[in-house]
Amino acid sequence: MKNICSVKFRDGSKEELLPGLTPDFPYIASFVELDKHAGRFVPWHWHKEVELFYIRSGVLEYYTPEKKIVFPAGSGGIINSNVLHMTKTQEKVNNTVQLLHIFDTSFIGGQSGSKIEQKFIIPFITAPQIEALAFYPDNPEHSDVLSMIRESFNIKNDSYAYELRLRSALSEIWSRLFLFSEPLLKEKGTYDKTNDELKMMMIYIYEHYMEKISVSEIANYAFISERKCFRIFHERLHTTPTEFIKNYRLQMACNMLIGSREAISSVGHACGLGSNSYFGKVFREHFGYSPAEYRQKWQNNDI
Repeated sequence: MKNICSVKFRDGSKEELLPGLTPDFPYIASFVELDKHAGRFVPWHWHKEVELFYIRSGVLEYYTPEKKIVFPAGSGGIINSNVLHMTKTQEKVNNTVQLLHIFDTSFIGGQSGSKIEQKFIIPFITAPQIEALAFYPDNPEHSDVLSMIRESFNIKNDSYAYELRLRSALSEIWSRLFLFSEPLLKEKGTYDKTNDELKMMMIYIYEHYMEKISVSEIANYAFISERKCFRIFHERLHTTPTEFIKNYRLQMACNMLIGSREAISSVGHACGLGSNSYFGKVFREHFGYSPAEYRQKWQNNDI
């Protein structure tokens, strides 16, 4: 199980890069300590693979453009394919640990066009009304599926027939998830291209955050007007394009402060935050520390 402390993105599509996931075994397991992520959150991202998880400790907040879902210790859930999402720890709650299965649905559905894929996979992953499903320990109807999710992380990758046992466990969990989702699948979901436009704008920001970026450039990349750009960021992310760019730059600055020995001034310029004085000002306003204090506290495990 990989211990993940940061998110990396694929070139071009800017989907999350998932090291270790291969065509012959399209699955990875992750052990995520959110307290060790810069800023204690994972930025907005998406991936074709589904994300099945269990919260071992702490409290994790999941955000999609449509909703916020809070997952306390002992709960679990699934994020559907290609759903835009971000996560962060709940304020004043420490030691948030998440266990993750991330896998391409071909792992349980078999070859493209199979009866399993057509009957149980495609209806679920193409349903726009199913961004996520949540399961809670205080709900008796959820106890069985939560137990199955929790136990699936006990299958050791060096144990006998690991691959078969894992696929069997995930298939059984999927059958339960599909059963829970049947009422939602009966609803008529409508495809909303706004999320695709939002992803396009994020791709541009993720590729150009180190440069000077204008709202018109962001909007043009998604083939929309500036007015619509502002509206999408306001309605879906409750922020402005400018604020989103600043926050992403600060996230990248945190990663550089933690993962490199670059001078503070170099970090500010590399992340598009300009002069040393401006970088220090906006960093302190956001995190409550100067960049140098943040780096020192992180090295001392004091954050």
